[in-house]
Amino acid sequence: LMLQVLDDGVLTDSLGRKVDFKNTIIIMTSNIGSRQLKDFGKGVGFNTSSRQAGSKDYARSVIENALKKSFAPEFLNRIDDVIIFDELQSDSIHQIIDIELSHLFSRIKAMGYTLEVTEKAKNFIVDKGWDHQFGARPLKRAIQKYVEDPLAEEMIKSTMPAGSKILADLQEEAQELSIFITRPEKQLKHPDQGLLTENNNE
Repeated sequence: LMLQVLDDGVLTDSLGRKVDFKNTIIIMTSNIGSRQLKDFGKGVGFNTSSRQAGSKDYARSVIENALKKSFAPEFLNRIDDVIIFDELQSDSIHQIIDIELSHLFSRIKAMGYTLEVTEKAKNFIVDKGWDHQFGARPLKRAIQKYVEDPLAEEMIKSTMPAGSKILADLQEEAQELSIFITRPEKQLKHPDQGLLTENNNE
């Protein structure tokens, strides 16, 4: 099927119906060769620029050999380019954390609350959710486990009025995230002193 698409730019089914693939960019992804790279590891020594360049060359050679073993030459010869993505770095992981948390912030705001996650809490989530082998996929589960689930439990067991501020912060001694709730100030009318404010923090 792919040879027909890449050669003719048209895909025809058994009933003679055709789908035009001309002027189409086809992007294919694969993790071929990733296991060999993981098993090889980074070795020992200083992480110099020349070493990094050599590591990239080695990675490309491993992946190209794995592609040759997995696909026929007729198919590989019709591929315009093979792009190898580098491993995600810490800055990229923090950007992904911010994107995932922005969805949670929107949901919390729609419920009438505001949520803040400190940088220490974000670093804790990165440590728990970032895996070199699996990339950023576990981050979403880490946010759910360490932020969303405790927050849901706090909402169930306590009455949080609209306007409450929620803070997720790291308790360094216990090395765990804690949820702190600041309820909005209430105005109480005193018969002699006028209006008073009451602020309940947890």
